[in-house]
Amino acid sequence: MDTKFPQDFLWGGAISANQSEGNWRADNKLPSVADVMRVNERTSLSMTEIAKRVQDPRDELYPKRNGIDFYHTYEQDLELLAQTGSQVFRTSIAWSRIFPSGDEQEPNQAGLDFYYKLFTSCKKQGLKVMVTLSHYEMPLALVEKYGGWKKRQLIDFYVRYCKTVIKAYADLVDFWLPFNEIDSVFRHPFISAGLVKEDQGLNNLCQAMHYQFVASAIVVNYIHRKTTSKVGCMITGMQIYPATSRPEDNFLAQELRQEMYLAGQVQIQGHYPARILKLMQTKLKLDISAEDLQLLTQGTGDFLAFSYYTSIMKGAEKDAEKAEGNTISGQKNPYLPSSKWGWQIDPVGLRTLCLDLADRFNVPLFIVENGLGAEDQVTEDQQIHDEDRIQYLQKHLEQLSTAINHDGVEIMGYLMWGMIDIVSSSTAQMSKRYGLIYVDYDDQNRGSGKRIKKDSFYWYQNMIKEAKR
Repeated sequence: MDTKFPQDFLWGGAISANQSEGNWRADNKLPSVADVMRVNERTSLSMTEIAKRVQDPRDELYPKRNGIDFYHTYEQDLELLAQTGSQVFRTSIAWSRIFPSGDEQEPNQAGLDFYYKLFTSCKKQGLKVMVTLSHYEMPLALVEKYGGWKKRQLIDFYVRYCKTVIKAYADLVDFWLPFNEIDSVFRHPFISAGLVKEDQGLNNLCQAMHYQFVASAIVVNYIHRKTTSKVGCMITGMQIYPATSRPEDNFLAQELRQEMYLAGQVQIQGHYPARILKLMQTKLKLDISAEDLQLLTQGTGDFLAFSYYTSIMKGAEKDAEKAEGNTISGQKNPYLPSSKWGWQIDPVGLRTLCLDLADRFNVPLFIVENGLGAEDQVTEDQQIHDEDRIQYLQKHLEQLSTAINHDGVEIMGYLMWGMIDIVSSSTAQMSKRYGLIYVDYDDQNRGSGKRIKKDSFYWYQNMIKEAKR
């Protein structure tokens, strides 16, 4: 592979707590929003539906309740990641392990103990730690009791939780991300902001997003004052093309790009675009105080983290063939191949997105998610020949190398999603696999849990070795 990377470039893998840990009621943990979502379910839930699901004993219907049992297997899984030559492990902290209902005054010691052991194990393996503080797993009780992030009280609850874990792990965590893809409030408001079906009007969506921005700024400022760790903001990265050269299509594509970039503007530049702020304060009449706006200027990130999986087209034609994506759908691009799940494969889109983000935000970039969801087959001799995944990763890393060496973009590192098979976030399936390491569970949590290195494991191992020379 014709690629070159800087000597200080960081390699690694990423997962989240709600997709991997399982053990959804272990050691005083209470349910999160992830624990009531079923396979292939993107619709939001009503309060009545939530109440029924919490009492549903059929855990096999809710794959994230089981995950891959990372809660007990983390030591062997981290050892496998380290074998690739990786330097960084990204995961999240399950808020409801630390504050089970979200609004307690004191944390759950069992939860604090678990993450201390997890992060200590990372250090034993020579891995830097990147922690996402909120990754689609807020305590369900905050939805039931307060209505989620539409209420200002959530800022205080979140900040208390964050200060607790930041203080506990200040010497173990190297990078912090306050929220995963904070812009996704508009696309899946229940798991992003705890907004139930009846509360998803535009006013509540924007209010919830604003409160998350304020909470993030407070936490970023706290991290800067209390630790030597780096802190970033994390957005959904996606290349968006106009479907045609018609001005109307270009406007629709630009409109979606602006929605995607908004979180970066607020969390990196420290303010809303003037037209957005005017819209929020006048037409929507949101609760936005002068103190809030001052906090945003004080709590800006050190780097911009983003996911990248695919690209889409946007246009006015209503009957155009559809393409799926990472929480965003659009029109299908006839010049690109697609995965089984309809995500189009566009390595060049990663390069152009890096250029765009670098020019817009003028801070270092960090790719913290990139990978291919696919159905992997185990052969009779217990091998997984995932050539499609290898080709996907190789072509994206070639474009990333070009962005660094030819275009001059400053990129801190690359974390493959996920380093081990976990429950897919978008479809809640185990059968939609991303990992370098196969985990023997199906969508109903049937299987041995055995870990098997895929061909992509050895490819990634060799690629990192060559890149470090």
